[in-house]
Amino acid sequence: MPVVAAAAAAVAARPTGAGPARPLRGGVSARPCRRRGIRAEASSSASASASTPAPAAADEGAGAGPCPVVRFEMGDFDVADRVSVGLHGRSDEMIFEATVRDPSRLVAWSKSGRANSLECSFVLILVLSELYGSTVVLRQLMSFQAKRRGRRALEVGVLLTRIFCELELMRVWLSSSGFLRSQVLKKLARRQMMYHSYAMQVHGYVTPGNDVEQDDGSFILVHGYHGSYSLRHWLQLSDWLPTLEATLALDEEQVRRVGDDSVGGPAVTRQLRLIRILMRDLLIGVNYLHSHGLAHTELRLENVHVSPIDKHVKVGILGNAVDFHDNDPRNSTLASNDERRKMMIAFDMRCVGFIMAKMVLRELMDSSTFLKFKSFLTKGDDPACLREFLLPILCRNSPSGNIGLQMLDRQWGAGWNLLALLLATKPDKRISCVDALRHPFLCGPKWRINPSVDVIRWGLGSTAVRMAEDYIYGRHQRRRLAYFVELMEVLNPNPRTENWLNILPGHWRLLYCTGRHIGLTLRQPSPRILITDVFLTFAQTADSIDPVFSLTSDIGFKIMAESDWPHDKSGSEGTLSVTSSARIATGRIYIHEQDGNDSRVASSRSSRRYLRGKWRKVSKMKELPASLPTVNITMDEQDVSMSCNSTLNVSSAQKVLQEIRTQTPPEMFDLSKIVCGTYVDARLMILRGVNGSALFFTRSNSRADS
Repeated sequence: MPVVAAAAAAVAARPTGAGPARPLRGGVSARPCRRRGIRAEASSSASASASTPAPAAADEGAGAGPCPVVRFEMGDFDVADRVSVGLHGRSDEMIFEATVRDPSRLVAWSKSGRANSLECSFVLILVLSELYGSTVVLRQLMSFQAKRRGRRALEVGVLLTRIFCELELMRVWLSSSGFLRSQVLKKLARRQMMYHSYAMQVHGYVTPGNDVEQDDGSFILVHGYHGSYSLRHWLQLSDWLPTLEATLALDEEQVRRVGDDSVGGPAVTRQLRLIRILMRDLLIGVNYLHSHGLAHTELRLENVHVSPIDKHVKVGILGNAVDFHDNDPRNSTLASNDERRKMMIAFDMRCVGFIMAKMVLRELMDSSTFLKFKSFLTKGDDPACLREFLLPILCRNSPSGNIGLQMLDRQWGAGWNLLALLLATKPDKRISCVDALRHPFLCGPKWRINPSVDVIRWGLGSTAVRMAEDYIYGRHQRRRLAYFVELMEVLNPNPRTENWLNILPGHWRLLYCTGRHIGLTLRQPSPRILITDVFLTFAQTADSIDPVFSLTSDIGFKIMAESDWPHDKSGSEGTLSVTSSARIATGRIYIHEQDGNDSRVASSRSSRRYLRGKWRKVSKMKELPASLPTVNITMDEQDVSMSCNSTLNVSSAQKVLQEIRTQTPPEMFDLSKIVCGTYVDARLMILRGVNGSALFFTRSNSRADS
């Protein structure tokens, strides 16, 4: 619905009629705020509405109201001779910094203005009075596309700054007193504060003519200035953490906004607290746009600024903002508009995910690394596997532990979960701003959160992965890992065979086996063999009607020198491959069917202890069930082959093969010993062997360092 023009609203609100409004002098024009076709002159609808009774203005709804746009002149500014490094511009734009001069000439003109435009001029002068002496950005747009972006930013800025005008004109127009006036003003004040806190305000434009839509003349957009740096430049500073903390003036009162009650602490805690503040501000600003029917579509670090004045994140100018609703009536239906809205929101959330990834993982600030990261998502790989993909590059230059990795691993891997939801391959699976603000990763330790079942299941799997990576398998760790594996099997989100057929194809890396572990420390075998990575690959056979998979087990190993193998892990590399065909069918596994009473009681007690704790929300069971749905895996004949970089005779090859079999779970060498699958999702899988041991896998996509 088009918004009422400033002059029309002013006339309609007054009891007496008057002549048409005339353009304001001194470089300022009052004009209507429209979705399309912005003009720098007052609309002719002002004269048509001069005879309209006062209630007509109220018929436009709560969203209607005057919205002034200031047409400046270059004489209104003192242009600086330098530009801050953080002001980002395109190749068809020129950026200037300027200071607004004294607008007293406009105040003098307003006293001699006509009565019907007095309210409009009052608001315009008030806007300029607030700008007096402040720094603004002049963005000169030269190409046709740049001017189109500028007009769009001006149009959207007018739509949003209407909130400020509603507040000021309500103070003038409302003649009633008491409770109604106070409630209206409080509501408008909250809306004004929300806009100014999280959005970069567009003040107006500079153009030689009166028509802002002319393409042959120059067009300069005037918008707010929020410090010398964009968020990208903040993060590129060597001392960015203390500098940003000082800019945001973080104290105990400030950090309570994210559910914390302390300042300082280790570097990981400080960075996590700061990222929570920045991400929550960014999400609130983006959600404000979404709630007003707009998508930003250009969210990136260069377009995000941190204001040192009000300590808030400002989203950039809305030059490419898109309406949720198609303005073409031929294409505008309820279903199409709803689909368009979901797609636009999903696009913005993906951009927010990229911003979060760069803030947390500083390695992604490098363009080549970010290109690999983006290529991983473009190829259709599931973002749930990002940790496995990025782990080599994150640990390459941080032997003591990568800070970004530690932040994302905290709270049972909640950061990786939020990143996966923001970057989900399917747009309808991406998280919304409101749900992201409630996510455990963005909520401090003092906030009571109610995580969903999916988040709890994610946390259970992430904890098991981190325990398996510690590689310190004492009795206590092995017992806990076995319990966690059992709980994951109980909470399997994909028990149906059809789900397994869709998820199984891919490359899976073995993380842990609940069976026997044999290493090199206490034994003195010859040769010394170091097992590197063990992979299990499922590939669906194209020419088969039945669900048949080609199954390959690849065991990487290294033959080390016997003299100094504890300190020198270099040596000849090789691979042992076992291939077979596997058929998938529906089945069930019966837990502790052949165990004695003592083992059943011990298992029941341990299961109740975990199910009664943090996992209570996921399952109401007091103990593990007697059986679980699984998929049975039947193997055909197997082929075994081994390759090595060095030349081996028959005797040496037999010794190497025997040592590999000793250190490797028997199910990975003899695939026929794998009998069923008990858990699978996009990133984790659990298979059971014939002896009851569990094999714990994580999906492995192409590596970042490949």
